[in-house]
This record gives sequence, C-alpha cells and structure tokens, in this order.
Amino acid sequence: SHFPEELSLAFVYGSGVYRQAGPSSDQKNAMLDFVFTVDDPVAWHSKNLKKNWRHYSFLKVLGPKMITSIQNNYGAGVYYNSLIMCDGRLIKYGVISTNILIEDLLNWNNLYIAGRLQKPVKIISMNEDVTLRSALDRNLKSAVTTAFLMLPESFSEEDLFIEIAGLSYSGDFRMVVGEDKTKVLNIVKPNIAHFRELYGSILQENPQVVYKSQQGRLEIDKSPEGQFTQLMTLPKSLQQQIHHIMDSPGKNRDVEETLFQVAHDPDCGDVVRLG
Repeated sequence: SHFPEELSLAFVYGSGVYRQAGPSSDQKNAMLDFVFTVDDPVAWHSKNLKKNWRHYSFLKVLGPKMITSIQNNYGAGVYYNSLIMCDGRLIKYGVISTNILIEDLLNWNNLYIAGRLQKPVKIISMNEDVTLRSALDRNLKSAVTTAFLMLPESFSEEDLFIEIAGLSYSGDFRMVVGEDKTKVLNIVKPNIAHFRELYGSILQENPQVVYKSQQGRLEIDKSPEGQFTQLMTLPKSLQQQIHHIMDSPGKNRDVEETLFQVAHDPDCGDVVRLG
C-alpha cells in the first residue's frame, strides 16, 4: 500500500531477507533491498511522486519522464531510491522497466538484476506475464549451463551454487581483487536449501547432468559435443564475449565456429570464465 500497485514483478533480496555468514551480518537491522518491475515507468513514477515525493533526490523536480529517461539510459536500467524508512525498517528500492528486465534475463546485457535473480530472492508479487515468467526461467537455466562449463566432470551442489552465485560478480572489480571473495561463500553456505529450491527441478530435468540429490553430487557431460551444445544455449552477450576473446584478427569466423573451437579446447571453462 506504500507504493503504486501496477507491478509486473516485485521482489526483495539481500542479507535482510536471507541469512548471510560473516561478521557484519545483522539480519534484523540490515537494509531491505526491493526491486519493482513496471510496464510503464513514466506512469508509475508519476503516481509514486504523488505518494512518496520525499523518496526522490533532487531529480524529482525534473518530473517522471526525465526520471524514466535516466532510469532507462544510465547504469543497469534501474532507478534507485535509497535510505527510506518504511514500517520501521530502512529500505531501498529500484525500479526497472519490464522490457529491459526481460532483455537482461534473456541476453545478460549487464547481468545486474538478472544476476540478483540467479540467487534466492523473496518474490512479493508477480503477474501472469508469460514472457516475463519464461525469461525468469531462461535466466536460471543459463546460469546452470554457464556454471557447468566452468566446473569439472563431477562436483557437489555447493560447488555449483558457488559458481552460480559468483556469476554476477564476474565483472565486479572488488570481487576480483578479493575485497570480499568470501561474500559468495557467505551467500551460499547458509542458503543451500534455498538454492536447491530454486534450481532443483531444472537440474532434475536437464538431460546433460546426472543429479544425485540424496548425496548432493552431480556429474556432467564434458565431451566436446556436450560442451558445444551448452555453449550454443548461452545468452547472446556471453557468446559474443567468448567470440571476441577467441577470434583471431583476419579470420572472420562467425560465433558458431568460434564456439565449436572453444568446445574442443581443454581450457573451455577458463574461456567461459573470462567471457
């Protein structure tokens, strides 16, 4: 009731919802992070400015059209209002257009909100938009496939979930230099059951993996044919990144030829990680 209700998807994420290990994880006082997905951001901001004028920075004077323009064209397509007191809790909320989210879920254009949705989140509301639901599912399947390519033939559920949780940090300099490499472990270890809930049915239905859920172990097909099949289903932007890394000047190969070469490369997993 605090916000305009025309939401195609609303979820809350982070340490305020799911327990994280580590010294500074005070769950009761942690800020709650919300994301609101809206079909018409101009109309939504217009209503929200009337309801919650104080939530906005100086940008409120520019009006809903300019706020939406900034939202769509800067950063990861998300507009954030931060440090808001709501029902006695400190929150921040991001607003993203449904179309931009769907693009990110399918193609991993920037893997920001799509990356959040690869980890357990608490969905507050979701409408019946079939395209959005299908894109959410595709994002999870892409995360599994990408992790498979970076893992050995046999591995544990925890290994898989650590790879998946690390995907959205792959472009984050802080994680690379290890300011908080343990952050991924802190997310995964206390939440194995939530990750299992999110990915269990996808793993059970995947023909390329033997999933021994009782033992928490998995085995995958690491043949060049198996890896090529996986590479061909990766999100478009990741395929193009791999192509860019591997394509020699003057060769003029298409993406499929490059992926075929990578599938036969013993360092296939490292190439995918670089992408």
